[in-house]
Amino acid sequence: MQKPSLNRALIAVLLTTSTVVAALPQTASATTLMDLLRGRSEERRQPAPAEIIPQAQLRDPEPIQKVAAPRYYAYKAENKRAISIKAPDMPIPVFGEDHALAVAHLAMSQVKVEATPDVAQAVENYYNNKGALIWASDTALTDKAKSAVAALATADTAGLEPADYAVKVPDGLDTMPEDARRQALMAFELNLSAKILTYVQDTVRGRLDPNRISGYHDFKRKTVNLDPVLDLVRSSPDIAAYLHGRDPASPQFQALKAELAKLVAEANQQQSKPVKIDLKGVLKPGGSNPELANIVEGIKTYGSDALKTEHALTLTDYTGTPDYTPELVALVESYQKERGLKPDGVIGQATVRTMVGHSNAEKIEKLVVAMEQLRWLPADLGPRYVFINQPAFEAYYFNDRQQQIAMKVVVGAPQHQTFFFQNMIQTVEFNPYWGVPRSIIVNEMLPKLRQDPSYLDRLGYEVSYKGRKVASSQVDWYTTSDVDVRQPPSSDNALGDLKILFPNAHAIYMHDTPAKSFFKRDMRALSHGCVRLAEPRVMAAAVMGTTVEDIDAQIASGQNRAVQVPQKFPVYVAYFTAWPDKDGVVRYYDDVYGRDEATRKAFDVTSTSRGVQS
Repeated sequence: MQKPSLNRALIAVLLTTSTVVAALPQTASATTLMDLLRGRSEERRQPAPAEIIPQAQLRDPEPIQKVAAPRYYAYKAENKRAISIKAPDMPIPVFGEDHALAVAHLAMSQVKVEATPDVAQAVENYYNNKGALIWASDTALTDKAKSAVAALATADTAGLEPADYAVKVPDGLDTMPEDARRQALMAFELNLSAKILTYVQDTVRGRLDPNRISGYHDFKRKTVNLDPVLDLVRSSPDIAAYLHGRDPASPQFQALKAELAKLVAEANQQQSKPVKIDLKGVLKPGGSNPELANIVEGIKTYGSDALKTEHALTLTDYTGTPDYTPELVALVESYQKERGLKPDGVIGQATVRTMVGHSNAEKIEKLVVAMEQLRWLPADLGPRYVFINQPAFEAYYFNDRQQQIAMKVVVGAPQHQTFFFQNMIQTVEFNPYWGVPRSIIVNEMLPKLRQDPSYLDRLGYEVSYKGRKVASSQVDWYTTSDVDVRQPPSSDNALGDLKILFPNAHAIYMHDTPAKSFFKRDMRALSHGCVRLAEPRVMAAAVMGTTVEDIDAQIASGQNRAVQVPQKFPVYVAYFTAWPDKDGVVRYYDDVYGRDEATRKAFDVTSTSRGVQS
């Protein structure tokens, strides 16, 4: 009578065990009951996919929790606090400079002025250490104060907002009672000192904290030593020269600043007339279109002086005819090459946009944003670096402060944006594996894998579970935790023949690609976020300090090999819709991710927060 009971118990154990086994992610070596009883798993021939029915497939499928992309934030300005000036020790001296300073400090201790924490601390450090008055006497404003107010009103020439540094000059001082006049003057003293310090801080590091704009911005905000500033200001014979001397001195910033001054002058003189082009479809060589006259006018307006000199005869001889002659084709090809477009002579909307896409007002907005963003980067980009400008879809290699290489790149699509950050180039990996990012596994591969678990097996991808290699067909894709996917080196590998690494929190790097056709497009925001290089071997040779032939040999070996660069140097994965080219000519680009607009909104929030204190 015990035997049936034992059989029922054994059946229960078997059923329980089979349920557990089915619920676990399957490995490339199917696990039998005897393997479990022996406490080990032996390699066995993989069953056909039809024989494996993961337990999860017997359940109602749950919605896939996709990996969310970073987001744009509602910008929050830096908090402010009250400036606290200590009241002087009592009794106050009766005569001399000590008396005047003590009376002034007593008045300062009684007024309310706010500033951001760093600025407030610097103001307190100066005046609480018996710093002399700079902007006011006991009865009136100083001439230096008037010069400072006037200098701050020109902050827009440096791409800053004058309203952020405006200080209300007290009215009716002559008719005020003595105590009220003193308090008004001391409030002005503290306010102007705070605004001077704010300007110095802003012009060095920017008005905004970029990391508060979006999750795509990643910068360590600069620290500006403000403690010496008020002493330097007090001793400076020319406050305007001192303030503008703190503006960035890099050639890139100076080019942007000069361009801003030129455009503002043109706007004031109403010299800027937008070019209008109403081209339908495309205009090919040998064709005819009445809009050709406007296109030539666009080249005259936006082409470089060098281009106009090279094609001076063509421009002079052109009489406005609609015929697209070989001479005009050569002119257009040169213009397209200059603007980073495919120089094929075919005039489409991408070419037209470079002539009509940005008014002077729009360019000024782009310049102001670019000058702010440049302040987030080091004051000196360095003698050797790689600069990737996402809106331009180009990467540049600099050595000895000279641009030596420029090439097309593909950056992240709007739904897979490339981050804005800087790091150090460390490694070149030849014949690389592609470790598939979790966002791609979950958001793109997982729906296919739930329908067809062998999907990755057929594509030749490697799958591992907790570090063990398994078959894609034997994974329970309803529970993807601890599952990694990578693509082995091959001619079809998503990273092509090499990748250039600069370790960062965003898993972004430069790499080769088998999808070469993307480089023929003008709009190249097409990747999942990494930067694809049109000429990866050229860039690899540059960063390794070697020849392209040496890079070819490394790849030809077929071995997966990571090589450290001889010396680490910076890479700037940047985002500028206005940026000077190697000749210092500022070029303008479309805001492919809408980041300029997000930055302008942050400007507005900051200015509202700062306001004008009386």
